Amino acid sequence: MPLKMTAPERTDLNEYEDYAQLRALLTLQRPRTDAPAELSFIVVTQVMELYFTLLRHEWESARDELTRPNADVRGVVRTLRRGHGVQDALTAAWEALRTLTPTEFDAFRESFGVASGIQSYQYRHIEFLLGARHPRALAVHEQTPGIHADLAAQAASPSLYDAALTLLRRRGFAVPQVLADRDPRTEYEGDDRVVAVWRAVYADEASTDTASTQTAHADLVDLGDALFDTAERHLRWKQRHLLSVWRSMGDKPGSAGTSGAQWLERGVHRKYFPDLWTLRDQGWA
Repeated sequence: MPLKMTAPERTDLNEYEDYAQLRALLTLQRPRTDAPAELSFIVVTQVMELYFTLLRHEWESARDELTRPNADVRGVVRTLRRGHGVQDALTAAWEALRTLTPTEFDAFRESFGVASGIQSYQYRHIEFLLGARHPRALAVHEQTPGIHADLAAQAASPSLYDAALTLLRRRGFAVPQVLADRDPRTEYEGDDRVVAVWRAVYADEASTDTASTQTAHADLVDLGDALFDTAERHLRWKQRHLLSVWRSMGDKPGSAGTSGAQWLERGVHRKYFPDLWTLRDQGWA
């Protein structure tokens, strides 16, 4: 007796829509004014928050792997490079606001009141992962206990660079014990002894005959380069942020009590992972 074939139950479910949660996602853009430029401002803000979330995921994965006894350094480098793509996209996102004029911005600026990027807790996570430990950063989130606790845990955890120093010491390099044991809640400001460690890593590469295969520390060279590229890309994003603010509102005060562009300008010269920058000042020799 042949099997009876029945048509599948009809449904309005779209698999792509379900996977990407489009019905929820596309209801989250809610301009508060009729200003034409407000929608682009909201979309870019939300896109950046999603990218911050993705960077947090990648950087936490990289940090946690670096602290393992048999860390897969090549895997960490791949993770950081994947993050570079996210960082490039973050910087490119400013292009969507590049033509925003002061008149267009003023048409909706009052609608978001005291809302400010300084309140972005996902951005604060990535800053903590980069090693920035601002004394007042947690205070912004005191009214949201769950978020505050999550950020406090991040601030008390090693940064990406702290994890890299742990790896270097485990691999036999002379990273001082005092640095390995430092309280991660305090900001690392660089150390000439660690600069010398990185110089030894890179000197090994520089002294190797190009005809040979790999140096003993080739993975560490790649790690140093990937960390530097991470730091440089974050600086680029901050610089593009400042330029966008200058274009749309000049040096007027920002929201949430900040000084606007002047507050942003103080951060655009910050050199995350300072030893890798100092190494470039002093040279490899």
